This record gives sequence, structure tokens and C-alpha cells, in this order.
Amino acid sequence: MPIQWNPELDTGIDVIDKQHRRIVDYINDLEIANAGHDRTAIARTLDDLVDYTMSHFAFEESLQEDAGYPFCKAHKRVHDLFARRVNEYVERHRLGDDVGSELLRLLTTWLVNHIKRDDADYVGAVKSKMIGVIAEKQQTQGAGWFRRFFGRAA
Repeated sequence: MPIQWNPELDTGIDVIDKQHRRIVDYINDLEIANAGHDRTAIARTLDDLVDYTMSHFAFEESLQEDAGYPFCKAHKRVHDLFARRVNEYVERHRLGDDVGSELLRLLTTWLVNHIKRDDADYVGAVKSKMIGVIAEKQQTQGAGWFRRFFGRAA
């Protein structure tokens, strides 16, 4: 059964939510490939899913570090452990094991729980940092425009 995105999975950080939705799309693609018993499509989708997810993890971790999130190292460990576990499934698939159903259960359960619990924990820190950066940019840009405008008028 495909994962249906719902508002409970939104973090409120648009770029993260878009990335999470893309991961859900990959998991749903994997389910389709698995249902069709298409080992080539499964392998290709797994590779794409792993590559994209690792990029997402790195991006998410950098946001946490930039925001001064105090548990960013622990969050990274959670990502690393999950990546190792998924890579074990990828290797088993390459060796000929039928891991599709087992892997889909893991991915679906882990992703939903991770977003609702682990990711929800860092949202406040990242959002407040993002608001500060946006406000700082607006002040700088506004001052530059103000100076440029009145500098010419004077």
C-alpha cells in the first residue's frame, strides 16, 4: 500500500517537506517495482532512493548545524544507522535475496516515525534561525535600497 502524504508529515520547512515528499515518491516507486517483481527496476529505484536520501540527510544535518540545534550529532547518528541498515538490504538484493516487502515495511515505518519524532524535534531551532537570517537579509537589503535611493536624491 503506497504511502499517502498527509499534513501530519509536514515540518513547516518547505524545502524539507518537498524532500520528504520526494523520498515518499521513491518508496512508492519501489513498491510498484516490487509488486511487478522487476529486479532491474527495484535495483534502479533503490539506488535512486539511497542517493537522494543521503543528499537529504546531509542537507538536513547542515541546516541543524547552522541553526545550532543541540542534538545534531545524535540526529546524524540516527541517519547513519538507518543508512547502514538500508545498505544491508541493498547488498542482499544484489546477492539475489527477495527483500522487497521487508524493505518497504522498514522504509515506510521508519520514515513516518522519523519525520514525526526526530525531525519534529529540530524544526523550532531551524525555523527560528531561518527567520533570523531572512530578517537580517531584509534589513541589509532595505538599508541598501534606502541609501541608494536617498543618496541619489540628495
